[in-house]
Amino acid sequence: MTNNEIIVVINPGSTSTKMAIYKGVTQIADDVVRHDAETLSKFHTIWEQFDFRLEAVKAWMKTQGVIPAAVVGMGGLLKPLTCGTYRVDEAMLADARANLQGEHASNLGCAIAYEIAREYHCPSFVVDPISVDEFEPLARYSGHPLIQRNPLAHALNLHAVARRAAQELKRDLQDSSFVVVHMGGGISVVALKNNRMIDVNDASSDGPFSPERTGGLPLQQFISLCFSGKYTEPDMRKFIMGKGGLLAYLGTNSAKDVEDRMAAGDKKAHEVFEAMAYQIAKEIGAMATVLRGNVDALVLTGGLASSKILVEWITDRVRFIRPVLVYPGEDEMQAMALGALRVIRGEEEAKKY
Repeated sequence: MTNNEIIVVINPGSTSTKMAIYKGVTQIADDVVRHDAETLSKFHTIWEQFDFRLEAVKAWMKTQGVIPAAVVGMGGLLKPLTCGTYRVDEAMLADARANLQGEHASNLGCAIAYEIAREYHCPSFVVDPISVDEFEPLARYSGHPLIQRNPLAHALNLHAVARRAAQELKRDLQDSSFVVVHMGGGISVVALKNNRMIDVNDASSDGPFSPERTGGLPLQQFISLCFSGKYTEPDMRKFIMGKGGLLAYLGTNSAKDVEDRMAAGDKKAHEVFEAMAYQIAKEIGAMATVLRGNVDALVLTGGLASSKILVEWITDRVRFIRPVLVYPGEDEMQAMALGALRVIRGEEEAKKY
């Protein structure tokens, strides 16, 4: 197949690597390689997974018979950026490999895209990376001048579903306010005003706990653990991002496993899962105050939005604010493809990192 508007999209997440091919706006192929906790435990760092994940993508590409015009990777924890499509370059790769703002599988996205694009002699991009920074000044205060709050979030999907919600409500996105929740391996709860993320929890260390992250922790107890002599700095970083949340409480990062255990009468699984819903609802309430209650809708998205019981528990606590819209799964793959397509068609200029 010729490379006329053929775009390959690669999204390495905490527990999977998603791949898709678009011809223009139409998806013509997709696949996902799931990585269970046991497999990933063999790697001590995210970047030790690079070759493992790259080979999986290369093997899939060989079965597709396409020549891409562009390859797009998920944008990770890079330096603070505004929204847009960025061309992958050496500076971006260096920051990704340095885990500039934290360690996460999304950091691999630009590097995998770059390597695949090199084989096909085409450009590589990232679109609306996690490090998109649209905070208003008050949101940056943490409580101490040596620590600043950073807007590390699932910017790509948050912006994509906000556009979808605005269309459903027949509202102008540039004149709308939403609280949007991305619920996946990490959980981001954003106050989105006029298509700008004016506040959001740092999904790597703040907000609700998730399938494998602790979210915010009681600091005094956490400090005691840090200086107990039992853990190294890498241990503690993995403690909060990779080995926390459902995985720490229940030994699994799979919501389906948790629901199966609940159905079998596991009271602990029930309580932990409901506690996660409780924390998500509490964060939604906090972001509603950022918007002064002027909220057009509450939006739940991401893989965990497929859990009916989780959605019901959250909705029960927040429905008094505004109606709840639920878009299970993610629009991230299409959003990345469309970002590259706009550049290919000359509708938008690729930004320099």
